[in-house]
Amino acid sequence: MTGTGPRITAVDTYDIRFPTSRELDGSDAMNPDPDYSAAYLVLRTDAADGHEGHGFTFTIGRGNDVQVAAVEALRPHLVGRPVDGLCADPGTLGRDLTGDSQLRWLGPEKGVMHMAIGAVVNAAWDLAAKRAGKPLWKFLADAEPEWLVSQVDFRYIADVLSAEDALGLLRRGRGGRGEREALLRADGYPGYTTSPGWLGYSDEKLTRLAREAVADGFTQIKLKVGADLADDIRRMRAARAAVGPDIRIAVDANQRWNVGEAVEWTRALAEFDPYWIEEPTSPDDILGHAEIRRAVAPVRVATGEHVQNRIVFKQLLQAGAVDVLQIDAARVGGVNENLAILLLAAAFEVPVCPHAGGVGLCELVQHLSMFDYVALTGTTENRVIEYVDHLHEHFTDPVVMRGGHYAAPDAPGFSAMMRPESIAEFTYPGGSFWAADLAGVTPATAPATAPDAVTATAEEAAV
Repeated sequence: MTGTGPRITAVDTYDIRFPTSRELDGSDAMNPDPDYSAAYLVLRTDAADGHEGHGFTFTIGRGNDVQVAAVEALRPHLVGRPVDGLCADPGTLGRDLTGDSQLRWLGPEKGVMHMAIGAVVNAAWDLAAKRAGKPLWKFLADAEPEWLVSQVDFRYIADVLSAEDALGLLRRGRGGRGEREALLRADGYPGYTTSPGWLGYSDEKLTRLAREAVADGFTQIKLKVGADLADDIRRMRAARAAVGPDIRIAVDANQRWNVGEAVEWTRALAEFDPYWIEEPTSPDDILGHAEIRRAVAPVRVATGEHVQNRIVFKQLLQAGAVDVLQIDAARVGGVNENLAILLLAAAFEVPVCPHAGGVGLCELVQHLSMFDYVALTGTTENRVIEYVDHLHEHFTDPVVMRGGHYAAPDAPGFSAMMRPESIAEFTYPGGSFWAADLAGVTPATAPATAPDAVTATAEEAAV
C-alpha cells in the first residue's frame, strides 16, 4: 500500500454478549433463549484527529466467537491501509474483502464471512463520517450521486438495476432534499415497536406494553407468532383489544413454517387484521414467499432480515414475492450493499421497513432509512423502522424516540460506538459480568472491570 499520511494501525475485536435470555427478551418461535450479542471491532489509526471506526454484527449468543474469528480473518486487508483513501472510497474496501478468493470460498457473499465483511465495512463508513464531521445519514444524503453509485457493486444485479438506472434514481432524489431534511430534523422518522410482542411474555405483560406503546405515540406494534396456533390467536385477541382497531399489528413467524403452514396460520389470524406476516418461511425460498403472498392477500408479506445479499433481494423483487422489504444494517456487506438494496427497492417501488432491535441495530439502520427518505425515495409513506427498547444505554449515541419517531442523529459517525465500560463488563468470557457469572458469583458483586478490560481511547474518553 503506497502513499503517505495516516494509516490503520490495529483492528481490535471483542466478543460482547448480554444475558437477555434470562428475561426472555428477544424470544420467538425459532429462538427461544437468545443472548443478544455483538461481534464488535474498532479500527485504530495513527491520525492526529484521534478518530476511530466502530462496527459490529449481531448474533444471539453461542457462535459469537466464530463471528469474531471471521472479523479477525480480515485483519490483513486493513492494517496499514491509508486512512484518507479508505474514507474517500469505502467501496474499494468492500470489493477487496469480498474478492479475497480463499475467504470468498466460504460464502460466496453470504454467511459468517459476509457478516464479518459488513461489520468491517460499516466501521470504515463510521470512520469516514466522523472525519467529515457528519452523521452517516447526512454524509450519504450530501454525497454526489455519481460518488454514491461508485460505492455500489452492480455485479449480479445489473440485469435489473444498472449504474445508469441508479444514477437516475439518485439524481431525482436530490430534488427537495433540503425541505425533507428540515422535516426529518423536526419530526423524525416513523417507527414501530416489537417490545410488547416477545413470545415468552405473559398476556398481562403483552397487554401492558401494547397500551404503553400506543401511549408513547406508536401507530404499529409487532407480535411474534408460530409456536402454537391457539396461543397466537389468544395473544392476538389480547393485543387487538389493548390497542383498538386503528393501530397496525404486524406478526413475525421468524421462518418457522412450511409454505402451506404459513398460508393456513396466517389465514387463521386474519380476523385480527394483521398488517403483515414477516419471515413466514425460509429466507432463501423466493418462490415460496411469492406463493404465500398470493394466498394470504390482503395481509402483506415482509422479509429481509436474514436475506444474505443483494442478489436474493433482487430475486424477491423480480418474483413479486414481497410487499415490504426489510433490510438489516449488519447482515449483508455493510453500507455499500445496503445502498444497492435500497436502490433496488426504489426501482421496484417497494417500501423498505428495516429490521432493528438486537444489539445496536436500531442505532445503525436509522441512518439508512433517513438517507433513503432525504435523498432517494423522498417519502415515509408505509415506511417504518423497527424499534426495541433494549440495550441502547450501552452506546455513546443511542437512538432517541419522540412520539413513536426516531429523532435524527446529530453526532458524527454511524452511531456504532459502545461505551468502554459496557465493553469491559460484557466481553465474553473475561468481562466483569461474565467472569463472575461463570464463577458462580452474583455479577453485581463482581469487580467493576476485568483484568483484560478494554482501555478507553482518547475518542472514547472524550464522550
